[in-house]
Amino acid sequence: MEELEPGIRRVTFALPLGIDHVHCYFLRSSTGGWIVVDTGLGTRDVQRRWRETIAELDAPVEAIVVTHMHPDHVGGARDVAELTGAPVAQGRDDHAQCVSAWGGRNGERFAEYWASHGMPEETVSGIAADSDRLVSAVHWVEDPQLLDPGDEVDGWRVEVLRGHADGHIVLLRDGVMMAGDTILAGITPAIGLYPNSRPDPLGDYLESLARIEELAPRVAYAGHRESIHDPSGRAREIRAHHVERLAHAEAALDGERRSAYDVSLSLFGRELSPTLRRFATAEALAHLERLVREGRAERSAGGYLKAGMGAAPGRGQTG
Repeated sequence: MEELEPGIRRVTFALPLGIDHVHCYFLRSSTGGWIVVDTGLGTRDVQRRWRETIAELDAPVEAIVVTHMHPDHVGGARDVAELTGAPVAQGRDDHAQCVSAWGGRNGERFAEYWASHGMPEETVSGIAADSDRLVSAVHWVEDPQLLDPGDEVDGWRVEVLRGHADGHIVLLRDGVMMAGDTILAGITPAIGLYPNSRPDPLGDYLESLARIEELAPRVAYAGHRESIHDPSGRAREIRAHHVERLAHAEAALDGERRSAYDVSLSLFGRELSPTLRRFATAEALAHLERLVREGRAERSAGGYLKAGMGAAPGRGQTG
């Protein structure tokens, strides 16, 4: 466990995912206890992972806050709650998405979604198998305290910054942002379009980046990688990255109708595992839908065309 500044500590757990670690945080409460922010993946051996960590604290865990419903952040929420007796708080919109994703999974609909965007059957089968295995590590809580923008958690103000997840929340106090995955150092948060999600996640995310610039925190403690000591500057860098990726996605629409899967091959290459291909296709979809909203692309028979190209005779969807 590492102390980042007085009253803020960080612990890092390994992940068997595309990224190999996740940070969870401990915030000193006004009564002298601790507030946990994010919980990593769920585990079969709660005692080994969390009891040793909590034993390093000098006071009890009083509350648990989940920034968003992705497995590496919400996955251990029930584990930590059962171990400590602390209540769990989660954003209202985020919890609704959590229920949809982890409580009401429809494997057939999940597979149909990716197939409809041009993904080959073998890849669809691979991501379905990976997702089924992951479900067992998502120990979410059915009845958390629901948080709305402007609420406070022991003096930390709640903001909703959408994009990486539809209802992603952050906590802010005294120039410090507990950022989850809204902003990361060295890599860019994945922005993807998924079943049952808001229709324009990249548009949402660009608004969130503008909000980070407006808030101008002095530091952002993120879910992965290093702490960010110029969040506003990093927000500008990430915006520039997405402007460039939009241009690349538009260029991939080279006159033929392209599926989101096809465009993901252009943006991210061909050598990806099924799970990473899912992320790549979801990200391609988010960028294609933003292009549609900007008038730079149009939907066409399950795929996309550059705006104004129309569907020429004999052109069919690739992939």
